[in-house]
Amino acid sequence: MGFAAFVGFMRLLGVERASGLGGWLLRTLGPRTGTQRTVMRNLRIAFPEMTEAEREALALAQWEQTGRAFAETAVMDRLVAENRIEVVGRERLEAIRDSGRPVVFVGGHFANIETLAATIVGAGVPCQITYRAANNPYVDAQIIAARARYGVRLFAPKGGEGARELLEGMARGESVALMNDQKFSEGPEVMFFGQPVNAAPGPSRLALRFGTVLQPMSVVRLPGVRFRVTLYEPITLEKTGDRQADIARGVQAITSFVEARVRENPVDWFWVHKRWPDRVYAALKADEP
Repeated sequence: MGFAAFVGFMRLLGVERASGLGGWLLRTLGPRTGTQRTVMRNLRIAFPEMTEAEREALALAQWEQTGRAFAETAVMDRLVAENRIEVVGRERLEAIRDSGRPVVFVGGHFANIETLAATIVGAGVPCQITYRAANNPYVDAQIIAARARYGVRLFAPKGGEGARELLEGMARGESVALMNDQKFSEGPEVMFFGQPVNAAPGPSRLALRFGTVLQPMSVVRLPGVRFRVTLYEPITLEKTGDRQADIARGVQAITSFVEARVRENPVDWFWVHKRWPDRVYAALKADEP
C-alpha cells in the first residue's frame, strides 16, 4: 500500500512538481546517509584531479538527480505524452525497426533510464527490457503496470529465467536492452577510469551469438524536466575464433562508452553504486588522511 500511495501522490503533483520534490528529498537526506561515503570514494577514484569541494558539490547535485529520477517513475507516461524527450539518431531506431533483425541495446544508469526504454518502444522496436524484479511482488506488479502505461510490455527479469527469455526473444527477432555499467563479479575484468572493474558479459555474448551489433544509447537531463536521448554509432564485435577474448573486447568497448558519457555529464551518472572491486576501495582508503 505504501508504494501505491507514493505513486498516487506523485501523480497528483504532476511531472514538474513530482520531479522537484524527489530531487529536494534526496538532496536533503542523501548526504546524511552512509551511502554518501560510497559516492565520495567513487568520485575520488574517477576524478582524482578534482578538489574536495568540487567533489562535494558534484555529490550533492547527483543526489538531486537520483531523487528526481526515482520520483519520475510514477509519472513517466505523462512525461512521454508531454513530449519531454528529444531523440538524436531516431533514424537508427527506425532502421532497426524496419530491418526486422534484433540488436542489443546497451547503456548505463544516467539521468532517467526509463527514457531509454520509452524511446525504444515509442519508435515501434520490439524489445525485451531487462529489469531487476522488486523483492515485494506487489511492488513489482505496480512497477510493471507503471511501465506498461508508456508502452513497455516485453520484460526479461535478470537471472536464469530472464536469460532464456532473452534468447527466445532474439530468436523471434526481438531486440534486447541491457544496462551494462554495474558490478558483476563473475564478468571479465576491464578498465574503467584507469582502474579494473568486472562487468557483465551478457550483451556481448548475445551480440556474438546472433551476429548482430551492440547499439549504445545514453540520456542527459535538460532543464525543465526534459531529456535528450542519443543513439551512437553501433559497436560491431569481431569473431576471431577466441570467444572469450571477443567477449572481453565487447565488454571493454561498452565500458569505455559508459566512461566517455560519465566524463561528459558526471552529474547524470548513478554514483551511489559501489562500482569498483573491494581492492580498489581498500587502496583508496589506505591513502585517506
